[in-house]
Amino acid sequence: MISKYVIIGGGVASTGCIEGIRKVDPSGGITLITAEPYLTYCRPLISYLLEGKTTLEKMLYRPESFYEKNGVRVMLATKSERIDPERKTVMLSDGTSIGYEKLLCATGSVPFVPPFEGLDTVKSKFSFLTLDDALELERAITPESRVFIVGAGLIGLKCAEGIHGRVGSITVCDLAPQVLASILDSDSANIVEETLQSHGINLILGDTVAKFEENVAILQSGASVEFDVLVLAVGVRPNVALVRDAGGKIGRGIIVDDTMLTSLPDVYAAGDCTESFDITSSSSRVLAILPNAYMQGECAGINMAEGYSSYANAVPMNSVGFFGLHIATAGTYTGELHEIRTLGCLKKLYVNEGRLVGFIIIGDTTRAGIYTSLIRNKTPLDEIDFELIKNYPSLMAFSGNSRLKMLGGVV
Repeated sequence: MISKYVIIGGGVASTGCIEGIRKVDPSGGITLITAEPYLTYCRPLISYLLEGKTTLEKMLYRPESFYEKNGVRVMLATKSERIDPERKTVMLSDGTSIGYEKLLCATGSVPFVPPFEGLDTVKSKFSFLTLDDALELERAITPESRVFIVGAGLIGLKCAEGIHGRVGSITVCDLAPQVLASILDSDSANIVEETLQSHGINLILGDTVAKFEENVAILQSGASVEFDVLVLAVGVRPNVALVRDAGGKIGRGIIVDDTMLTSLPDVYAAGDCTESFDITSSSSRVLAILPNAYMQGECAGINMAEGYSSYANAVPMNSVGFFGLHIATAGTYTGELHEIRTLGCLKKLYVNEGRLVGFIIIGDTTRAGIYTSLIRNKTPLDEIDFELIKNYPSLMAFSGNSRLKMLGGVV
């Protein structure tokens, strides 16, 4: 069969693509192919599912009716094996193929598992990236389980929070000397570490696994950790295989232009599998974050439907919390530092060439979006009341015309 639009991958980028297509083309056929047996859900919520704070139904990114209303044929639990850009077909795991006029590759990320010696001797080991990962881990743990998590990044720490109170002990190990090394500096990481430890999370930092011997991890320092359940959360890598094997250009992720078009004709890519141009560091990077995935997908969808959209203002950003401690970060941490400490809150703002280029906030993050907007729009700080906004992020720091424009009025 042939579908006008084919989308590979069931993540958030696919939803953005569907909505982007329908902004331009209200009726062209759309086929969504996903290897998972679920409709698109919010992956960051899998830890909250383990905590009992959400349900499978509430995790859905759009209601089930969304697909029927938008005329989307959904193929669940179907793996895409190969793209043939000359014949414009996608080969599926069941031996069939589907043709396309325009194709989106939104294949996301896959867990990175280092080749630890003896890993094959560990019977109870898991990743923590998908809903099935979370459900399998939930079936494995007991109130007596000693859980060992390798990786103190976002994935590993959210896993720790998700199973907290449901297991006997949790130990998190990372080669970096701090937690969340990819998004925090050591000063702000210390605050997070204190919160984790106050909730009984054992941290082993600046050390990692040398080898496994069944249910014992021997660390590089010579120390050992006994465990019942192992979670590998070292990191993820962009899933570039389909585009790479079809001859498309690949860096760390799939290389796309501002319209999300790859080097292959009529093949677009969006989300965690791609590289984006980070405007704060002026470099091409993999920005594996949910808002970026949706916006890239929407941009791709509009262009696939012969409209025009450009996504050229990507900003790395994160919003996460652990045990009630909220964290928001964005941009790059270079330039002049403006640090504000108040009771229960640490705020670091970074200014370069008269513009805000990054921030770290630990504590009250309720209005962090205003700082993100300043970064994304490259707003000159001499056009706003920066002294006010440093302490009290508010629209009052902007001129009347700027406020009107930001709120959707006419200037």
